Amino acid sequence: MSSVHSAPEGATPGFLVWRLSMKWCVAVDRAVAPLGLTHAQYSLVASLYGMGRAGERPSQRRLADHTGLEALYVSKLARALEAAGLLERTRDPRDPRAMQLALTERGTEVTRQAIDVVHVLLGQLLEPLDGLDGPRTRAFTRDLMALLDTPLAASADAVGDNANAHETEQS
Repeated sequence: MSSVHSAPEGATPGFLVWRLSMKWCVAVDRAVAPLGLTHAQYSLVASLYGMGRAGERPSQRRLADHTGLEALYVSKLARALEAAGLLERTRDPRDPRAMQLALTERGTEVTRQAIDVVHVLLGQLLEPLDGLDGPRTRAFTRDLMALLDTPLAASADAVGDNANAHETEQS
């Protein structure tokens, strides 16, 4: 993580989201490394842990959709986690093309430890917003959810149309 604590003058929201995302990724990578995990692997096992507690045994595709990771990347991560003995992949009886994922007993133990470590880290990162349960954190979470719930443009043409409209407005 950089020792720079402020963003450049005139930084866009997109740039700030990127910087915050990178700061968070680096912090989580460092925090879960002693447990033998990367940030991406943590995202997978923590999501799988929560989904499993809800009674779900998701497919790789479902887990990709849940985490926002590409399906091929989830497959690669799942294979590595399987080789490490943290999860098991089995054929979905309803769809033989799909693989279902579940944590092993060891995977559950490591994931619980990782969740505890990341929870402490989250508290530290959110301290400027009055901590995990502060009203500013709740408002920040609502804002992030609103941004995540907003669909992206349907195609590159729509992005081009928006850029052309912006150029026309400035002319």
